[in-house]
Amino acid sequence: MVNSDRLWKRIFELAEVGKQKSGGITRLSFTEEDKAAKTLVASYMKEAGLTVREDAIGNLIGRKEGKTPDAPLIVLGSHIDTVPNGGSFDGALGVLSGIEVLHTLHEQGVETDSPIEVIAFTDEEGTRFQFGMIGSRAFAGILADEQVEGAVDSNGTSLAQAMRESGFNPQAIADAARKPGSIKAYLEVHIEQGKVLENRGLPVGIVSGIAGPLWMKWVITGEAGHAGATPMGLRKDPLAAAARLMSYFEEEASKYPNAVATVGTISVKPGGVNVIPGQVEFTLDLRDIDEEARDEVESRLIDFANKVCEERGVDFHLETLQRVPPVPCSEPLQQVIRQAVRQEGLEDFCLPSGAGHDGMQFKELCPVGMIFVRSKDGVSHNPAEWSSKEDCGQAADVLYRVVSELSRNEHPLV
Repeated sequence: MVNSDRLWKRIFELAEVGKQKSGGITRLSFTEEDKAAKTLVASYMKEAGLTVREDAIGNLIGRKEGKTPDAPLIVLGSHIDTVPNGGSFDGALGVLSGIEVLHTLHEQGVETDSPIEVIAFTDEEGTRFQFGMIGSRAFAGILADEQVEGAVDSNGTSLAQAMRESGFNPQAIADAARKPGSIKAYLEVHIEQGKVLENRGLPVGIVSGIAGPLWMKWVITGEAGHAGATPMGLRKDPLAAAARLMSYFEEEASKYPNAVATVGTISVKPGGVNVIPGQVEFTLDLRDIDEEARDEVESRLIDFANKVCEERGVDFHLETLQRVPPVPCSEPLQQVIRQAVRQEGLEDFCLPSGAGHDGMQFKELCPVGMIFVRSKDGVSHNPAEWSSKEDCGQAADVLYRVVSELSRNEHPLV
């Protein structure tokens, strides 16, 4: 159905924008690399017969009109920004697959009842401003002015300032918001970024839901002392307490089918080889697609921390950095994707997404559906990131079937 050669060619043309000597790609939001990537992707949209514009937050939008102009939209999308030294497929595959589907419909002269838009959302990764999914938040009408003013990069440039420098008005972000009921469905093709599909020998999968991250900063305070002169029984060592907690985090999360717990950063003070630490700070990323299960794990962790810290004579302080609710994918939309996967002669396998995606922001806006593509060795956010040409083309064919089905007015998605 789709032209997989064209899709593959565009993936690697786009990968040249922001390419580093290491072979990885760096495209941060509101930079020259970001602008160049948008210019290239806009040219693909125009080749596909789409009308192209940027909205108030910088989302790049290509639109195919429908026979019923006022019908709810079908939106296909992802992002084209990257992490530093990232790979060629993360985000980009979703945008380019959407364009390829619409390009194929254009070549075939197919008129759809529903209008369709493909969108490259601004700054999904959050690398530059430590605050992600900026474009999709604005699209959903949940990006606050204070978030735009308060998000600052490592050079002290605020998101608002970066927008102004790129020709956007931070005061106009509300213009990017879409109204509930205006969108029939949001669909995204994305690499899995894990090994589940590869281990099962499957090229594509149907996403059942997107896990919600809970980020916490833990600070455990004890009593610094001489490593040689302080007997073991008289120590108030916060690092020993932290080590016990971290082990428990892993044990407890493993009891739940979809929970994951990750300690990603740790700081020990004062940090001398012959000094018992006085304070330890670390972060915990706790995720599950079941919010109740995630919060249950959180409660167990806190109860255990209270017990361990009391026994060891240390104190702990807990700060919640972010708490994002999980987003289940639409059951009716999953069924449409399932049918399309079967039509491709593939197993209709469902799996959760542990990573966050733009669709998380659309929980109250529209039904959300995702198609995962097999990732080689589960590698992502890395120059070695890879999905095969055949798998990418197969996923785009599934998307084509789903869009063709949904774009008929007589297909309600309820």
